Amino acid sequence: MSTRSRRGGGGGVVGAIRADLQRLHGAWMELVFPRQRGRGHSVMGKWKPETLPQKIGYHGWSVLGTIGLVLLYPLTVVGLATRYYAAKLDSTRTRLGIVGVTGIALLGWGLLTVIWGAMSYMEQVDIPLDAVLAVAAASGVATLSTALAATFSKVGGRGVTVALAYPSAMTALFLPPVVAALVTPSLHPYVLDPSYEFAAWALDNVLFVGGVNEYLRANFQLEGAAYAAMWFGISIPLGWFLGIVVALANLVRPSE
Repeated sequence: MSTRSRRGGGGGVVGAIRADLQRLHGAWMELVFPRQRGRGHSVMGKWKPETLPQKIGYHGWSVLGTIGLVLLYPLTVVGLATRYYAAKLDSTRTRLGIVGVTGIALLGWGLLTVIWGAMSYMEQVDIPLDAVLAVAAASGVATLSTALAATFSKVGGRGVTVALAYPSAMTALFLPPVVAALVTPSLHPYVLDPSYEFAAWALDNVLFVGGVNEYLRANFQLEGAAYAAMWFGISIPLGWFLGIVVALANLVRPSE
């Protein structure tokens, strides 16, 4: 046991990261060179280059792998964190089922809408009718997105989960407040105005490549339903990104 601990680089987070990096770099090296994963009990041992061309190729390939690890391993950490919280939600979905998850979302948002509407009707609180409609609209979007995320997560494999379940979950997170703000002017400073500022920043600093920002500014106006379309468009690739980094985390450290 003690020998294995020393070889594993110690315990804790640092030891786990070191083990991940060694395993990944060994797998990268083994794409071209034989016996690179540090088989300590192998009779032949780890292969090492002998001639000058072999050494140049070996160390050059090693440097490329190191650069790749520097770029990709932080994404793996994001994937591990996302997988952890997704597993918590998935365990809840497994216990309750798709109908149960959808029912809870519908019940929670429905009760909020009913309470909001009752308070507005009884005039106990100054709640305009459009605020009630905002909550109702957000409720519908959140419930539908939650149901889709739970369904895709259950019925599909890894590809369906990445392509559809994660984007649906992001839609359930981003779209309800935007939908609510579209029908409630009092929410504009808190939702739509920051959305406009974010869109302007993205156009100037991210989407300038290939003149995409000029095309969007010339053909679209960020007003009304365009806010919902913008956040829907953001939630889809963001969901794909999270799904991909989770898949990467599964390759690096398969879940038990």
